[in-house]
Amino acid sequence: MRALLVEDDEMIGCNLSRALESAGWSVDWVRDGGLARSALADGGYACVLLDLSLPGLDGTEVLRQARGRGDLTPVLVLTARDGVDDRIHGLDLGADDYLLKPFVMGELLARMRAIVRRRSGAAQPLIGCAGLQLDLGTRELLRHNGAREALTAREFALLHALLERPGAILSREQLERRIYGWGEEVTSNAVDVLIHGMRRKLGAEAIRNVRGLGWRVAVA
Repeated sequence: MRALLVEDDEMIGCNLSRALESAGWSVDWVRDGGLARSALADGGYACVLLDLSLPGLDGTEVLRQARGRGDLTPVLVLTARDGVDDRIHGLDLGADDYLLKPFVMGELLARMRAIVRRRSGAAQPLIGCAGLQLDLGTRELLRHNGAREALTAREFALLHALLERPGAILSREQLERRIYGWGEEVTSNAVDVLIHGMRRKLGAEAIRNVRGLGWRVAVA
């Protein structure tokens, strides 16, 4: 899954990017508010980590504008602003969560999972349909017989996109935006290769092609 990291501090940004990538996230990192606004407008992110004290355009304004145009991307504010009024203001503007610096990486990852899960409308860490579910906590595939299977980061991102709304059709462009970050080389058949590999694991009919539109999971 892709995360947008908005952080102007070089050391914090580098460390966070590495830690998130180690946890299986594909990370796009921007260092000012203007770039954050543009990146958010492009869409495709499962989660945004937003610092508030940014050059160019303050993080609260980035958030205000995003919510104003109906952008529902989950946003977790990461900031050193520890005043109660700051936290209330950030949450009232539409932030999904608020975490003060410094923080423990494990807690940050847990909070990211939680806001992504809520976006999917799930109180439990499982999303999907009968016979094919995804555990957002362990990032495993859960089969109908209860067996679990580990997934690569891209397999997880693909299934998360398709199982968020089982049966919904996603185009090639939509899947690419959900799976790959900036700077990642994406060949013209990258999505096809990934889906082919998942079909070998799940069965040929598990992910169906809808001619001219894209792909969807087969809903039992």
